[in-house]
Amino acid sequence: MSVPPVALAARRVIAAASHSSHEGGARTWKILSFVLAIPGVAVCMVNAYMKMQATSHEQPEFVPYPHLRIRTKRFPWGDGNHSLIHNAHTNALPDGYEESHH
Repeated sequence: MSVPPVALAARRVIAAASHSSHEGGARTWKILSFVLAIPGVAVCMVNAYMKMQATSHEQPEFVPYPHLRIRTKRFPWGDGNHSLIHNAHTNALPDGYEESHH
């Protein structure tokens, strides 16, 4: 089985960084961070932003499945029915979505 050239190049860079002196290894990882990691994070952020813009933000239809949103005990905060990180637009209560204010 042949290894792709990109994998070989990445293996060489990682091996060089781990086997070189402390100063040279730190320099290699610093270069890799600026050349690969930061642009990679930027591309992921742009992708997430574009997907967010392309999707609709409508509430899904509420279906009262009996195994979801079971409340055997009240939450110790607020009115006892909302979770700690409750979002009125996306999180339904046991009896359905809250009324939208929009």
